[in-house]
Amino acid sequence: MDVLAQVSGNITAIGYGLAAIGPGIGVGIIFGQGVQAIARQPEAYGLIRQNMLLGFVLTEALALLGLVAPFIFRLIK
Repeated sequence: MDVLAQVSGNITAIGYGLAAIGPGIGVGIIFGQGVQAIARQPEAYGLIRQNMLLGFVLTEALALLGLVAPFIFRLIK
């Protein structure tokens, strides 16, 4: 019995879902290491928090680019 799997809908949704794994892991690492750094050196809270938020923004920017890219490439074709 041969069963063929068909994907209905837009395949870019599946691609973005897989691509969102990377930024999700990155954000987890950023905040996990940031909390550890603040626990080790509470006096450097301001600098650590600033760098942590900057890393978060850059990581999320990559995720948003991955979300927008399929729409841009669909318009070009």
